[in-house]
Amino acid sequence: MPADINQQPIDPAAITAALVRCPSVTPVEGGALVLLERLLSSAGFACTRVDRGGIANLYARWGRAGANRSFGFNGHTDVVPVGDAGAWTHDPFGAVVVDGWMYGRGTTDMKSGVAAFVAAAIDFTRQTPPDGAIILAITGDEEDVATDGTVALLDWMAENNEAMSVCLVGEPTCPNTLGEMMKVGRRGSLTAHFTARGVQGHAAYPHRANNPLNAMVRLMDGLATHELDNGTEHFDASTLAITTIDTGNPASNVIPANCRATVNIRFNDAHSGASISDWLRAEAAAIQMATGVEFDVLIKISGESFLTPPGDLSALVARAVQAETGVEPVLSTSGGTSDARFVKDHCPVVEFGLVGKTMHQVDERVEVAQIHKLKAIYTRILTEYFV
Repeated sequence: MPADINQQPIDPAAITAALVRCPSVTPVEGGALVLLERLLSSAGFACTRVDRGGIANLYARWGRAGANRSFGFNGHTDVVPVGDAGAWTHDPFGAVVVDGWMYGRGTTDMKSGVAAFVAAAIDFTRQTPPDGAIILAITGDEEDVATDGTVALLDWMAENNEAMSVCLVGEPTCPNTLGEMMKVGRRGSLTAHFTARGVQGHAAYPHRANNPLNAMVRLMDGLATHELDNGTEHFDASTLAITTIDTGNPASNVIPANCRATVNIRFNDAHSGASISDWLRAEAAAIQMATGVEFDVLIKISGESFLTPPGDLSALVARAVQAETGVEPVLSTSGGTSDARFVKDHCPVVEFGLVGKTMHQVDERVEVAQIHKLKAIYTRILTEYFV
């Protein structure tokens, strides 16, 4: 990073590299937020650590609290595990640059996004002090259960009369080309764990047992072949995926007593977590009644579907993206969950970031030139918002 923050533009690629070298695998902070707090404090941002439940979080604000308008950025510095480190071409925490590409865990998801909005915010406030506030809400708990990350930041903000008027989440949003897609909503996410309890017995005498596998397979087939919907105005069709069926039974001549299965559902705004849960429990109850196999159903709702209706915020971001890339972004609600699902209860929120093709993969990498381009997009957004 530049040695003298008051004389040189902030290099977002240098910040990215410094962050990648922090081994911040969830839930370990790894030095990433310490680095950012030091950088932002030296640039005049009021920084507060909002740690909760063993999770490190950072709130940084330039401008006065309670400003008439404030632009917020949200992102995370935690990363998923590297997996087999020996399968990587370069050190996953080395930030090695080869042929214009920086390799390392978190280069795409999403230390480059954090670096770009930190660099944009510092340079913008130094050159054009805005009439209002710029808020950076950065968490160390997005890749895991996310209960003490952005949620903790938003809780702290509510308790301390801090607020964002609008927010941009810097997650990777583009499938193949920088600029092609921004997110204005997300499908909801739900995971259901089923346990079927039957009667164990000898495989040669199935009439003396009650096979939970038969019941589970029947239930899973009914769920997997059911059409939840055909999509809605702003969302693709909801999906259900069976992710595991397991008995733990090593014996081929024994009917097991228990069987477990898990499904993951991504649902659009035709449903709620509660309505999907009711349907799943009703389906299990019907199979239980028909077979005599007892079912327990444990459901975890990770987030509800949401939509930020196209309007001033999405138009602002789209104009900046097109001006810097020449590409008009599609407004999308595709993909998995993000912390935007929490921010949407606080203020209007959209997401825009880099190409996400290599996130969570071996040899995760980012094109260095695109980190600089992303900073330019974020700078243009700030300029237009405050002018």
